Amino acid sequence: MELGFVSAILPDLTLEQVVKYAKTAGFSCVELMCWPKGKAERRYAGVTHIDVVDMTKDNAVQINEIMDKAGIKISGLGYYPNPLAPDEKEAQVYIDHLKQVIKASALLGINLVNTFIGRDWKKTVDENWPRFKQVWKPLVQFAGDNGVKIAIENCPMYFSSDEWPSGKNLAHTPAIWKRMFEEIPADNFGLNFDPSHLVWQQIDYIKPVRDFAEKIFHFHAKDARVDKHKLDQVGILATPLEFHTPKLPGLGDVNWGKLLSVLSDTGYNGPVCIEVEDRAYEGSLETRKAALEQSARYLKQFLA
Repeated sequence: MELGFVSAILPDLTLEQVVKYAKTAGFSCVELMCWPKGKAERRYAGVTHIDVVDMTKDNAVQINEIMDKAGIKISGLGYYPNPLAPDEKEAQVYIDHLKQVIKASALLGINLVNTFIGRDWKKTVDENWPRFKQVWKPLVQFAGDNGVKIAIENCPMYFSSDEWPSGKNLAHTPAIWKRMFEEIPADNFGLNFDPSHLVWQQIDYIKPVRDFAEKIFHFHAKDARVDKHKLDQVGILATPLEFHTPKLPGLGDVNWGKLLSVLSDTGYNGPVCIEVEDRAYEGSLETRKAALEQSARYLKQFLA
């Protein structure tokens, strides 16, 4: 497996600076963020380390030269909007940019894009399903035609009151993944697996690694701590951040040794990218770098 990180935690650095840091810190790969340039819509969004708009072959060559010089791979291109937003004009903006990311991934020879399915958070899964089919069947086909895999992260995107009651990403449970892959049985349609989001949903985060082994294209290393003393006060119907805290690997409830043991048993040998969303480490660029390095030291004991 290749140890890397998600570049969203370094928004103040240029691509060249991110890659130089990755090399110096001993990482093998980086998932590079490809949001449209402009104001961030939420935390960890709006980061642009690769501008994919109207990317040319020459642009791709220049980016690959930067990566090759440092000996760092791009694990995937990341863009995490809501393509099923209830405002269809808004959703179309996200879909159009996602297609740009897909084309850029093909030009760069990465052939992997990490994203969200999206959701109308005020509707049930069944009520969202027609839009899911309408939007994602052609998107998966478009990616396939370009030789690109789509890896869907399983974050529910349900953390704040504006995402109540169901979150903004449909693909957050194994039952929905199963239904999703049965609906679109394409070889290039899979998961960017993040165990932390299963922890606070009280879902076994190891069994799906076995059950969906062939669909795990990319892996996010992030932890979560369920604070029982808070849960006892607010209950499971509260917004999730009222009873759980995103943490660095090793500081939460994930058993990383057992999880990575099972992941290796499945034959997975792809990227394991640290995703820092631990607010205890967000005070400065130095502490965010320290978070990445601390996480890497911890995870390396389980990785060959």
